[in-house]
Amino acid sequence: MTPTEKVRKALDIADASDIEIITTDKTIFTVDDAANAIGVTPSEILKSLILIADKTEPFLVLMCGANKVDAKLAAKSIGHNRARMMPPEEVYSRYGYHVGGVPPVGYDENLRAVIDEDIFAHKIVWAAAGTDHAFFPVEPGRLLEITGGVMASVKKV
Repeated sequence: MTPTEKVRKALDIADASDIEIITTDKTIFTVDDAANAIGVTPSEILKSLILIADKTEPFLVLMCGANKVDAKLAAKSIGHNRARMMPPEEVYSRYGYHVGGVPPVGYDENLRAVIDEDIFAHKIVWAAAGTDHAFFPVEPGRLLEITGGVMASVKKV
């Protein structure tokens, strides 16, 4: 199954089969690339990051593309003391997604999700769908439902 097919399957399982995955010839590798390809601001791009809390639990942090994550705040939002970014090569070897295509859904294990409150300032955010050429639009409230996530303030100030 391709990375985008894994995302499609996860959306379908989450009763979100109406969400269309869009592919483009343009890359969405960086937040700026994605904003330019889609025609939106960097804040409307959903950044999907995988962190590891207290060296044991991987979890997702979903936030506006223009923001940076405060790993300690992210860890505290799920009841841990600290967290670190999972290295890109580990994200790929463990989940099959390269940087630039890491999605908010489509994992073989149940990853808890923390959704930064800033995304709720937007009507729609644009998420990667498994590759740096596939993405989908989603309302922040629906993203919260689909991921079963928690909303928290986790951006670095």
